[in-house]
Amino acid sequence: MVRPQSMMFTLFGDYIMHRGGEVWVGSLIKIAAEFGLSQQAVRSALSRMSQKGWLKARRIGNRPYYGPTARTRRLLEEGERRIFVRRSGPWDGEWHLLVYSIPERKREIRAELRKQLAWLGYAPLSSGSWICPHDVRADLDAVIQRLGIEGFVETFCASHDGHSTDRDLAARRWDLEGINRRYEAFLTRYEPTLAAFKRRSDVPDNECFVERFLLIHEYRKFFFIDPELPPELLPDVWRGSEARELFHAFHGRLAEGANRYFDSVFEAPAQRRRRSVSVQAPDAVPTYVLANGTT
Repeated sequence: MVRPQSMMFTLFGDYIMHRGGEVWVGSLIKIAAEFGLSQQAVRSALSRMSQKGWLKARRIGNRPYYGPTARTRRLLEEGERRIFVRRSGPWDGEWHLLVYSIPERKREIRAELRKQLAWLGYAPLSSGSWICPHDVRADLDAVIQRLGIEGFVETFCASHDGHSTDRDLAARRWDLEGINRRYEAFLTRYEPTLAAFKRRSDVPDNECFVERFLLIHEYRKFFFIDPELPPELLPDVWRGSEARELFHAFHGRLAEGANRYFDSVFEAPAQRRRRSVSVQAPDAVPTYVLANGTT
């Protein structure tokens, strides 16, 4: 079952952001019907998301339109980078550390920092200290400044000189076995589905749209649990690469029909409609993920 709020984030990231950024609520209601969601469920989700600062609404005539706030746009753009611009290249062997001492009166900020650290690829090393094999200082600095905790954190860069290997350290800090099992389950589910689609030549556009939506909806979950460790730190058998290849192959195969369906029901504000007609979202750059994992 697709939750209405989760559906909105996926739609805005994978389609609407590539077509001007705003959509008529009637279009969302038509799309939601493909997943068995009612008009009331859609309107309630839009209202909640507006109250929480995820979406903003405006009315043109008697038609309400919704678009992302700056906060949502930033997170959707980050999600786009995470799915299609994976971290690559040889690891330099350096670990990046963050140590914080945030007072109890700021515990909500402390909890948010932990959430953002996990999103950036960090893992807890001990109480108040987190490690990451990636140099993400620009993104980290942005988080620190946004939370206003410059005086409560320190960062370091160091090499591991312990009694175990770097790979052993990574296996203790991240649940790589559990993540691998999740990738195996994804492959078990979607390998036969992709094979079945390859044998068909008459897949309706709305079916392509629904299948691609569900594919993205499922695959995006890995970006809340997979820190994208360099190969040097991964187990000998890592199913993440296979899952990624399958995702791209299936996503690309469904793209044409899915985009045709979406464009058939999509309505942007009148002044943008002329620029949006027949625009296809780039097949290689959808986005779908929200950094706080609450969709």
